[in-house]
Amino acid sequence: MASSTDSLEIRNIGCLATPLGREARRGPDQGRILRIRNAALRAENGRIVFVGPEADYSAAWAGRPAAVRIDAAGRAVIPGLVDAHTHPVWLGDRGEEIGRRLAGESYASIAAAGGGILATVRATRAGTDEELSDAVAGRLRLMLAHGTTTVEAKSGYGLTAGQEIRALRVLAALSREGMPRIVPTLLAAHEIPPEFRDDRNAWVHTVSDEIVPLAAGEGLALFCDVFCEEGVFTVPESRTILEAARRAGLGLRIHADELALSGGAMLAAELEAASADHVLFIGEPEIEALARSGTVAVLLPGTAWWMRSRRAPARALIDAGVPVAVASDSNPGTCFTESLPAVAAHACLDSGLSVEETLTGMTLNAAASLGLAGEVGSLETGKAADLVLLDAPDDRHLIYHWGIDLVAAVVARGHVAWSRP
Repeated sequence: MASSTDSLEIRNIGCLATPLGREARRGPDQGRILRIRNAALRAENGRIVFVGPEADYSAAWAGRPAAVRIDAAGRAVIPGLVDAHTHPVWLGDRGEEIGRRLAGESYASIAAAGGGILATVRATRAGTDEELSDAVAGRLRLMLAHGTTTVEAKSGYGLTAGQEIRALRVLAALSREGMPRIVPTLLAAHEIPPEFRDDRNAWVHTVSDEIVPLAAGEGLALFCDVFCEEGVFTVPESRTILEAARRAGLGLRIHADELALSGGAMLAAELEAASADHVLFIGEPEIEALARSGTVAVLLPGTAWWMRSRRAPARALIDAGVPVAVASDSNPGTCFTESLPAVAAHACLDSGLSVEETLTGMTLNAAASLGLAGEVGSLETGKAADLVLLDAPDDRHLIYHWGIDLVAAVVARGHVAWSRP
């Protein structure tokens, strides 16, 4: 029998590992994943139509070979990774800051001296559209090569109405085959621009009254984020922007309590935001509020490690029933990596998550925070055929064999999007 022209099969999978479900997993369920030994998977027209034991596949699909056939040769397959917090739209180089950080200089001190976010803002504003697009495209391709098939991507290094919209338009233009699925987020409230230092209220209202409606009206953003933190945006300022975003139809995300207990997580719970990110300094009241609201706590363990900061209370969040995601926080200042697997070991060894909780956090729960848990984040029939073939016999090697790029091939929407040469 002839093969389907848009079909793919992967046979001889040593271990297929995936969480299950179409919503975020909480509490003990976050650590429950399905492992199938000697497995097979088939996709038709970009959708999974079979996942299960090799013997069952052979019986059900005999005589119907797929157009694309991959022999996993005993290696592991996991869902395509979902990176729920990244900052890829920027130009410049802040490599010199690492020496200052290692010498003990604080993030706040570097920023006050003209470094930090505003250094990247200056370089990004100075670049051409082509330069910016090429830089972002390169980062997105690296993310895909490291297993990320869906990426939340923020603006935030333009800090004018025109520059923030430019960043979102760059992302829109890159939403094409050969790139990860992009979920764009407006982060005009990343910092107070230099031009508004003496009138921060004017910038808050520029964001809420001008940039938010424009980004939403043009369909350039699906979410709005605010850096709610001491010295950046206060809780009332953050609320003003986020309520405007909700009126415009955008989902809500919050950089919360990264540098101090700032009220961000409580605001996320109050507004029932999709995510509260970082959450390094939260305590029991904030954790209980997040559990009640259903907000996903997006942990960024690579950033906490790089900044030599305290770790997010991952075990307390899990125990309280807060759904936890794990993201890279790919950015030019405090976690310059396009590899979500690179932070997986930190999620386990620094933050205290199990291997299984981390896998769920980088797939299904991350997808849930983006409103995509029904589409991606697990290997189940009906979902998009996004998956990663690992050069390892078992998914646990993501943590066990750390520091090594184990990604052998990436399938996105049923097509091989990247494979190791």
